Amino acid sequence: MNSALIRRIRRRLLPSKLPFMASLTTQTPSSAAVDNVDDLLCSSTTGGATVAETSDEGEKVERASFLGHPNGYLSGEARIERAWAHWKKLGQPRLMVAPMVDCSELPFRMLCRKYGAQAAYTPMLHSRIFTENEKYRSMEFTTCQEDRPLFVQFCANDPGILLEAAKRVEPFCDYVDINLGCPQRIARRGNYGAFLMDNLPLVRSLVEKLAQSLEVPVSCKIRIFPDLQDTLKYATMLEEAGCSLLAVHGRTRDQKDQRKIRADWTAIRAVRNAVRIPVLANGNIRHMDDVNSCLEVTGAEGVLSADALLENPSLFAGFRTAEWACEGEEESTKDGNLDQAELLVEYLKLCEKYPVPWRMIRAHVHKMLGEWFRKHPEVREDLNAQSRLTFEFLYDMVDRLRQLGCRIPLYAKESGNLETIPPANGDVPFKFE
Repeated sequence: MNSALIRRIRRRLLPSKLPFMASLTTQTPSSAAVDNVDDLLCSSTTGGATVAETSDEGEKVERASFLGHPNGYLSGEARIERAWAHWKKLGQPRLMVAPMVDCSELPFRMLCRKYGAQAAYTPMLHSRIFTENEKYRSMEFTTCQEDRPLFVQFCANDPGILLEAAKRVEPFCDYVDINLGCPQRIARRGNYGAFLMDNLPLVRSLVEKLAQSLEVPVSCKIRIFPDLQDTLKYATMLEEAGCSLLAVHGRTRDQKDQRKIRADWTAIRAVRNAVRIPVLANGNIRHMDDVNSCLEVTGAEGVLSADALLENPSLFAGFRTAEWACEGEEESTKDGNLDQAELLVEYLKLCEKYPVPWRMIRAHVHKMLGEWFRKHPEVREDLNAQSRLTFEFLYDMVDRLRQLGCRIPLYAKESGNLETIPPANGDVPFKFE
């Protein structure tokens, strides 16, 4: 990287932030410093992804700028205009990888991008730990030049700490996102995520702090209230506070069972009609028919998928698992000449290029090969018995499943037609090619 780019990056970061750039080199810490071997980074064959190396030109770093000025300098109308200008500048992505703790890391994001995802969120990062712990930063957040558009998501309950964390990633993302939707007990204990719905003045202060201080726009990911009017007031408050993009999960904080409880797309539609900033819809996205239906019902600018992508990272390319092979289809499906073992091998190769902790890899193996392991539980037992994983073991495991005659195909439409995404607001329809 040339010296001019180094100087430009340094001018963008406070002196206290400079170690962050070095921390994002993906070097493996010594085993003595790690209690669990699954927390070690997998071995690197290429030196890994270093944020300081994500561009050969300074203008790539400048791309993170939200048109040059923090939101705090803008009136309400100007903020709305700028929110849409930024969204359009990014190409108005519609198919997005949702934030998933320990699962939406760089190699997985890159795999999903190969198969049609147009933008992605990082896993949720804890703002306080991110500001205090260099090891946490280096292990939990990596990116590369092709990893754009990118949302970096933080959980927080202190505006000052959140801003410090956001400043560290600002040059390397397109949005800094605030997690206001996590419904898990750990979020209750930590007083963040969806449990901040009980303290809306604090939520407003978090958004305002970032909107007035950052050059990249602020986005928020929320859940709905049981009462629709409370949800609409919540959404408009976030917009007024400076939120430039709102992702809405159409379930309440207490609706955690996604298999049994459908997301409320009509509530998302109501939010879309109540605010003037871009809105993304989250919930019930299991295959491309769901994408089409969701965009039509909600009018949202795009959709997020989480759990379904973990099982099938090629979802946005039109492939679906056997479970959904016939659902919603007006035409039959066929073997798509792709399966999850092939996707897993692609993912592992990306992990060799962009090292991540082994615990993340282990989780993805179980998600992608879950149905395969149900047919051959002895292979899963051998995997679970490994206290220290290696790429050699994982590649051999895939070969073993093949030798056992196991193959569960992913399915595609019989016609092989391109997937067409309906426009949200009268735009030209998007076609996946």
